[in-house]
Amino acid sequence: MASLRRTEEAGAGPLRRTLTFRDLLVYGLLFIAPMAPVGIFGTLQAKSHGAVALVYVVATVAMSFTAYAYAQMVRVAPQAGSVYTYARVGLGRGAGFVAGWMAMLDYLLIPAVAYLFSGIALHTLVPSVHQWVWTALAVVVTTLLNLWGVRTAARVGFAVLAMELVVLAVFVVAAVCVLAAHGAQRGWSAPFTGEGAFSPGAVLSAVSVAVLSYLGFDAIASFAEESAGGARRVARAVLSCLVVAGVLFAVQTYLAALLAPVPAAELAARPGEQGDAFYVTAGAAVGGWLQKLVAASKAIGAAFAALAGQAAAGRLLFAMARDRRLPGAMSQVDEGSGVPRRALLGAAVVTLVAAVWAARREDGLDQLSSVVNVGALTAFALLHASVIGWFGIRKGAGAPGPLRHVVVSLLGLVVVGAVIVAASPTARVVGGVWLAVGLVVLAVQYLRRARAGGGAAGAGD
Repeated sequence: MASLRRTEEAGAGPLRRTLTFRDLLVYGLLFIAPMAPVGIFGTLQAKSHGAVALVYVVATVAMSFTAYAYAQMVRVAPQAGSVYTYARVGLGRGAGFVAGWMAMLDYLLIPAVAYLFSGIALHTLVPSVHQWVWTALAVVVTTLLNLWGVRTAARVGFAVLAMELVVLAVFVVAAVCVLAAHGAQRGWSAPFTGEGAFSPGAVLSAVSVAVLSYLGFDAIASFAEESAGGARRVARAVLSCLVVAGVLFAVQTYLAALLAPVPAAELAARPGEQGDAFYVTAGAAVGGWLQKLVAASKAIGAAFAALAGQAAAGRLLFAMARDRRLPGAMSQVDEGSGVPRRALLGAAVVTLVAAVWAARREDGLDQLSSVVNVGALTAFALLHASVIGWFGIRKGAGAPGPLRHVVVSLLGLVVVGAVIVAASPTARVVGGVWLAVGLVVLAVQYLRRARAGGGAAGAGD
């Protein structure tokens, strides 16, 4: 709180409390994207031996530990910055910086991946325009909406989310009609039990990939200072977003698995066909019109998922700058729009460079996708450690049921650790390098404070 007062004295105005519960839920669902499983449906089918719906049920339960931790810490520290703020409160300033630094990798690269998805999809629909041009255009349009103001972006985002939900509803209705008329390609329980012998190991392996579909619901917490209903509303939005997303993911993958023309074993043997498996299923079972409709929805939805991600990244940079962990210029709030304009532009520039770079490379999507999860998962681990630190060690005053909070976060820490271990070697290397750079930056900051006579203060809290 002292750092907040210092920043306000330095000229950084407060963020405006204008977001309703619906707005918060829209941002979370936009970032996640209601049809997020479309791109990885084939991969999960192959990995789980056909038990793709069960994979999403287990993944939802696994991520519920993290959602619970966010819901508790947003009440403790209802400020912008999300996990950066929570780790700072629960573990100290150094751990807070590390959490923010690792979350920064996630918040800057996940929008880049979403923009790239949008560029690829639009290039498929209009091949005469290169995908990097579409990618850059998506960045520019959504950045302008974010700069316009958080309420404007939320309204447009709500319209896009409604469109995605309508397309998903069309798919569900069409799939049910086909199943009623012609039956399923495999047993009705196969999406939960698998095709052939059930394999718990295969399901858990697929869960480590499916968890990536949920990255983004945590962005809701970064708008804590802009929620009209305070911390309780933010906590409810975080939990609600996870539940809604989990139900949508399980339903659409269950229906797609029943209609899939290619068995899971064949998909596993032909990895090149896994990325298009959902589109192929929609086209084969219903018709080419649905395949194109889903592709168009994915193109638009991905761009606006990036919009929500970019907004969250801007709030993270704003919070770290406000605490003098990043250049102070990014802590300024625009008087007209009420948004951290410079922080948003900084996030947009980094995302634009990463997205366009990837769009111009054949392996760009693989390169970006391999590292986006490590930053988030490391930040999640520090989030759980923050709950343990606050409720178990520091014993936050008046906290209800602190023992329950500690137990849940211990379980969450185990889950997140298991997912990190299951990540690709490339992702672990990139995450390790990014962490090492962050530790160097932190050490330099401590040395500067020590030379200025503020070393003791900098190391505390």
